[in-house]
Amino acid sequence: MVGSGPLVSFGTILSSVAKQLGLEQRLVELRIQQQWPALVGEPIGSHTWPTQIRFHKLYLLVENSVWLQQLTFLKPALLAKLNAEAGSELLTDIVLRVGEIPSQKPEPAPTTPTPQKTAASDKELAEFASHASAIQDPGIRQRFREVISNYPSRTPLPPEEDLSRVP
Repeated sequence: MVGSGPLVSFGTILSSVAKQLGLEQRLVELRIQQQWPALVGEPIGSHTWPTQIRFHKLYLLVENSVWLQQLTFLKPALLAKLNAEAGSELLTDIVLRVGEIPSQKPEPAPTTPTPQKTAASDKELAEFASHASAIQDPGIRQRFREVISNYPSRTPLPPEEDLSRVP
């Protein structure tokens, strides 16, 4: 048996793979975008948007020239905060541009269409009943009937007659 070395966490392995594939910077970019308002605070977060990181520069869209001027003075503090969050000296500069800020409201989750209810055929109903009658425990039999009736046709089976007294 081969001797085992120290255990390596899954996060460490993923970080190593991301670095080897050149995805580390893109992952940091996405994390900054997802956490942007929390990282910089609500006032700045609602009037700016990080578009990309290229060559250790964060490209930041700002709503107007007033915000551009204000953030010019805040660059050193923002760089320090973002590098502390990244855990390394990832960023060396912030490039500010005036532009349209994308909506930061989360989009609603896509809804799946509800399947149309179709009536079970007589053959299906007879098959369900034969399977259910083979189950001895009445509680399990009833639960089986409920589950199986919802699966293929989405229509409930007729109520079961009391078979608990049948030998």
